Amino acid sequence: MRFHFRNFLFPVLLSFILVATNSPMAKAQSQSTPPELHGAYRFERANWVYVHLQGTPHEIGFENGYLLAPEIEDGFHAIQLEDTHSTHRSWGFYRTTAKNIYWPHIEAEYREELQGIADGLKAHGITDMDIWDVVAINGFNETDEYYVPYLKSKGHPTAVASLSPRGRCSAFVATGDWTRDHKPVLAHSLWSPFLEGERWRIMYDIVPQHGYRILMDGWPGKIDSGDDFGINSAGIAITETTISAFHGFDPNAVPEFVRARKAMQYSANIDDFERLMVKGNNGGYANDWLVADNHTGEIARLELGLKYHRLWRTKNGYFVGSNFPSDPTLTKEETTFDPNDAGNTANARHKRWKEVMAQYKGQIDAPLAQKFLADHLDAYTGKMGANERTLCGHEDVSPRGVAIWDDPPFEPGGAGNAKAADSSMISKVSFMARTNRPCGEPFLVGPFLAKHPEFAWEKPVLRDMQGTPWAMFRVNDHASSSAARARKVDARLGAN
Repeated sequence: MRFHFRNFLFPVLLSFILVATNSPMAKAQSQSTPPELHGAYRFERANWVYVHLQGTPHEIGFENGYLLAPEIEDGFHAIQLEDTHSTHRSWGFYRTTAKNIYWPHIEAEYREELQGIADGLKAHGITDMDIWDVVAINGFNETDEYYVPYLKSKGHPTAVASLSPRGRCSAFVATGDWTRDHKPVLAHSLWSPFLEGERWRIMYDIVPQHGYRILMDGWPGKIDSGDDFGINSAGIAITETTISAFHGFDPNAVPEFVRARKAMQYSANIDDFERLMVKGNNGGYANDWLVADNHTGEIARLELGLKYHRLWRTKNGYFVGSNFPSDPTLTKEETTFDPNDAGNTANARHKRWKEVMAQYKGQIDAPLAQKFLADHLDAYTGKMGANERTLCGHEDVSPRGVAIWDDPPFEPGGAGNAKAADSSMISKVSFMARTNRPCGEPFLVGPFLAKHPEFAWEKPVLRDMQGTPWAMFRVNDHASSSAARARKVDARLGAN
């Protein structure tokens, strides 16, 4: 009888496979990656954490919660400390606000995504967070700076803190004769306390079941960007800056974090964006939104308060934002902002924005945008030197503080990241980004707290912010992409 090695080998291999797949190690490995993560992944580049999320709303949320579990839990503890310190309220207040004020006005799609985040955290082993913590994190900007002041204005007996909306961000959008290729250019820097800013380093690539694909930066565990820089696959690019000294909130309307995410996901043009942001507006996180339609070359500014809003649009011009309101009626009726106070940060940066836009008219592109965001000229004094009035804000060196935001002298905060995109990048759903200060200068906790011990309460969550490089990100990006692009550049340079 002829011996067939194949006939012998197959049963042996089959037996081995069956034994191996039923072994405790194999079972552990098969259980280590939940099936909900199909196609989702993460990697890190230039201090950013990039996550690719896809599928149903619950799947996208689960992937967010599972893949970013360490970052979400860390951010949760930082926000807990900051919020309870600033308002003198327990975290239970934030959970109750999430459940009773925000949740009733969140539509099914985003309820499912938020629940998915909570489920993903649980699957990863995070036991100190549930759905109400997740919703509270998504609304933390609105609760502190809009809902709490609203309660105080209504004479609520437990409203012991009066906070003013912080000036979060500085930005511009330009098109037509103002840019090098006569097409849109958009740029933005996040402004926030550094205990937040250092953690605002997530790059979200989201492929939703419905709507357009999104690339946006954001906070771990949020469904919207939060500091708001994003591009969708319809060619709509979006950013914003908050309105200083704003007052107004409607607890019976749709949270801003829901409207902002929906507008990013479903806007095919500027009209869509305006409609989605205005519908159900609760006044939370009141902003000047800057928008570019890459297909038409048109740009717009939507100034959105609570009772008032106004839209400006053009195909040849620019709009800038540095936390100042523009509409006289909104300014008078919904803010206590003084447009004539040349020394406050919003007006000083507004002046500087107009100077650089005029100086570089016809030349503006992504590299210049990066230069603008790192600018250290104080337009109020005319002197060079970073402080709270420069486009690259350094509040931590200012003995003045920022009165319109209730920020004390030497507040450890200011510009904490930067993003920029030109028309070519927008067409590819991509942009350049840099974590930490736009200028690249470090912020070191030890020396800072030695000089300013009044901020020692932040020590458990405050971190060093080292200079990081600019990096390119795009949809469907992978860890090896930047290295491959670098090799191509080196090859071209070597051939010349």
